[in-house]
Amino acid sequence: MDQKDIWTSPFHIRSFEDAIPWILVAGGTAGLIASDHWTSRQLPNTVDQVAISGDVSRVGAVYTVLPITAGLYIGGAIAHNEKARETGVLSGEAILDTLMVAEVFKLATQRQRPLDGEGKGSFFDGGASFPSGHAAESWALASVVAHEYNGHIIYPIAAYGLASLVSFSRLSGQRHYASDVFAGSAMGWFIGRYVFKTHVDHSIHKRPESKLSQLRPQVVPEFDGTTRAFVLRWGH
Repeated sequence: MDQKDIWTSPFHIRSFEDAIPWILVAGGTAGLIASDHWTSRQLPNTVDQVAISGDVSRVGAVYTVLPITAGLYIGGAIAHNEKARETGVLSGEAILDTLMVAEVFKLATQRQRPLDGEGKGSFFDGGASFPSGHAAESWALASVVAHEYNGHIIYPIAAYGLASLVSFSRLSGQRHYASDVFAGSAMGWFIGRYVFKTHVDHSIHKRPESKLSQLRPQVVPEFDGTTRAFVLRWGH
């Protein structure tokens, strides 16, 4: 059902406001594709840079992010922390949804990586560069975590900061072009947001009642057995 909703989402656009995210992502991706070769030459591209970037990018690999989600679920179950357990479930779902979508795009576009062939980043040439799977998966995880723990700014900052680091490492490691990273990041964030908003358990995210609301009087209907009539009681 997730995949059905994700792939049919363009047909659910009802207004210009709904179309704005699509326009921004499509326009940004097109602009970056046009400047990919210039962007890739702005980094030193030394041996050390590429090697270190490759190590950093492992954080966003599917064999890393899925165990993280499993750890959140298991830890939440052991500690009876419903939010952590839900984060693990929804993060895993978002990552798998993102992985499937990204793989379809890779097969459809077949873009060469920066170090493949003549380094032109050609589309429909047997590559697997567009979009960046590492960026997509790390941003899907970050999106769910940030939406789950949006009550404290430190959690979204940490989640998005780590996802940004992974994304940049794919560019600096010469594994992807800037457009690949941007498209993958946007894809992961939006799918993570969709999964959270669609499957979140609202009972876990109840806001505490404000002190002001506790002072607000309430009118409560009750049935009086003596008079056999409904009465309204004024109270707190």
